[in-house]
Amino acid sequence: MNKEIVINATAHGVEIALLEDKKLVELHQESHDASFTVGDLYLGKVKKLVPGMNAAFVDVGADKDGFLHYTDLSPYARSIIKFTQMAIHDQEPGGFDFGKFQTEPEIIKTGKINEVLNGKPSVLVQILKEPIAAKGPRLSCELSLPGRFVVLTPFNEIVAVSKKIQSSDERKRLHKIVESIRPKNFGVIVRTAAEGKSTAELHQDLLSLAETWKNIQENLRNAEAPAKIMSEQDKTTSILRDLLSNDFHKIVVNDRGMYNDTKSYLQRIAPDKQDIVSLYNNGASIFDHYGITKQVKASFGKTVNLNSGAYLIIEHTEALHVIDVNSGYKSISNNQEENALQTNLEAAEEIARQLRLRDIGGIIVVDFIDMKLPDNKRKLQDAMEEFMRTDRAKHSVLPISKFGLMQITRQRMRPEVTINTSESCPVCNGTGKVTSTLVLEDEMEKRLQYLVTHGHKQLRLEVHPIVFSHLSKGWLWSSIIHQWKKKYTRQLKVEANNQFHLIEFRFFDANEEEIKF
Repeated sequence: MNKEIVINATAHGVEIALLEDKKLVELHQESHDASFTVGDLYLGKVKKLVPGMNAAFVDVGADKDGFLHYTDLSPYARSIIKFTQMAIHDQEPGGFDFGKFQTEPEIIKTGKINEVLNGKPSVLVQILKEPIAAKGPRLSCELSLPGRFVVLTPFNEIVAVSKKIQSSDERKRLHKIVESIRPKNFGVIVRTAAEGKSTAELHQDLLSLAETWKNIQENLRNAEAPAKIMSEQDKTTSILRDLLSNDFHKIVVNDRGMYNDTKSYLQRIAPDKQDIVSLYNNGASIFDHYGITKQVKASFGKTVNLNSGAYLIIEHTEALHVIDVNSGYKSISNNQEENALQTNLEAAEEIARQLRLRDIGGIIVVDFIDMKLPDNKRKLQDAMEEFMRTDRAKHSVLPISKFGLMQITRQRMRPEVTINTSESCPVCNGTGKVTSTLVLEDEMEKRLQYLVTHGHKQLRLEVHPIVFSHLSKGWLWSSIIHQWKKKYTRQLKVEANNQFHLIEFRFFDANEEEIKF
């Protein structure tokens, strides 16, 4: 499988597209002012204990208090509370030695929240789920610091190796290595990516994470709740950290700074892969160039069309997501059962992609086309499980019920990705009132004249591609653009923008800032 990452850096944030064999499977959006991202560490203040729910509400600075259940407290909750207080009031230069920290006894699994958080202390928590709808973030005290090859878990001495590493000899080797280099008071989970790695590589990863924990300890000094203590890496590096494999063949970035950061990060974690990073500077939108914009428009609507002519209807309710599979106009054979099976298999592949692409979580109910044979139902379930094997989110696929419905549960960690694929009328812009396109050219020239009289010497005009064709038609010296340049003796660059409506146009100054009228 050929995997690519395309990164579109804009003024508002970063869009990251993950392609598998040129097909869009994941789309991540990160704004510059993003907060409460999964993995972030916060100093939270316990505001309310709810014994009936065996949970607490913790203020971490969000609009809604975060939710902390007893099962998410961690067995080492008392140690975390003790550490938090010590770090806040620590006055030692360089901070106290965490290796000499005396851990507290573990809490019992069947305990009560008020027995542990009595007194409503400030406590170090990690974002488990981002705020969704009217709910605040889901919190956890089971702290973990993920690296490329290992995950560091403070306050315990446990070493675990990923079950996805099949070789028992390799598992023993990794366990022995990590046990010998593990810092005191830290547990370590060895990730699948560590298979075949040397002691030096694992040690370097551990040292980097231990340094991160030291920074957390330093950031806690004199901190007052609520306060952000540590941010998870940006989405680009976190995706590279978690997904990078030999299947990756290309990473394309349209921003010089991000290109340098990505390349240096790869040089550190996978030097053999740094050459796959390239800088895109071809002028047109990077998402347009790689066909991502078109895939987004085709994939995020209520209706998703399949190649066979079948289509999916995706509906969201408060409690669950509903996906309806409808047969198309094509038929593979005269056998209705065979047609239903083939259509359902095609739909299952697209549904697995849609769940990843939209980051749909919770309960998903799929109404497949009815099939009578139990063997076919089993084939469909096996296929769905296989299609979802590449999904990083925890999920479960249940057998098709007697009503012909398949139930899927998928881990919900962040809000669902929603993109409006509909467009306003290009003529009336949704108002129902038409502005004559005959005067569009005159309107643009009037604004150009206004800008010239106000001292602008270098301008750039963006218009719809159809309007651009009109302005640039004819010989070079006879086009409307050339006539404007000659008439106003100014540098004028006209460009087409596929995102614009038909009569939309914008002027930009020499500093590439939009000129508002």
